[in-house]
Amino acid sequence: MTVEFLSLAEESLAYQRQVGNKKHSGVFFLSGFASDMEGAKATFLSKRAEEHALSFVRFDYRGCGRSSGNFPDGTIGAWLEDSLAVFDRLTEGPQIVVGSSMGGWLGLLLAKARAKRIKAFIGVAAAPDFTEELIWKKLTPIQREKTLREGVFYENGARKDEGKPITLKLIEEARKHFVLRESLSLPCPVRLLQGKKDGEVPWTYAERIAKNISCEDVKVTLVKNGDHSLSSPQDLEMLWETIGEFL
Repeated sequence: MTVEFLSLAEESLAYQRQVGNKKHSGVFFLSGFASDMEGAKATFLSKRAEEHALSFVRFDYRGCGRSSGNFPDGTIGAWLEDSLAVFDRLTEGPQIVVGSSMGGWLGLLLAKARAKRIKAFIGVAAAPDFTEELIWKKLTPIQREKTLREGVFYENGARKDEGKPITLKLIEEARKHFVLRESLSLPCPVRLLQGKKDGEVPWTYAERIAKNISCEDVKVTLVKNGDHSLSSPQDLEMLWETIGEFL
């Protein structure tokens, strides 16, 4: 499928859009941190959407994949801005929003901001507030001091080639977008899929998110042997079945 580009004021975002039967809700996919639209879940959903004549949109955040920009310059606010721009300009009608990991955080924020157009939200190992809860709070005092001094540290190692850059700018800007500090009111059904063997997002995180959402229809599905990606054939089928609830 052809990759197209959406021009914003400062960036150009790569995307793929499939136009389906307008009688059905569309599917809007948000990828994870430092990921892109060529991941296993996005590719799987693209194929299923084509088979069932569903509208489907996936894209790369600025600094990721084939979009313009530099990854270390990215923030939650900037990637949310990308998400809203793509949603507003490339989708029509009700949408089922699927967010993976960081995409789950952005998806919750998008669902709140565009409540009237959200048919349902599905989080796959959703990680709202991860910059604080799963990164900053786990750093040692020495690591924090070094980050404050140098403005960056590298995930999974101290050297630049050993992990993704986590900038102080990312950590600090993200605090404007927390969703776990107070109740989050959403008018749409919420489904949270979470692996119990996830090495990045603890499975209890999904239950914490569910308790924090003010909504009558929230369900958590725990996958006993599921990892962070939840991209095994059976996990992908589970995701598709979950989407099927709302088609």
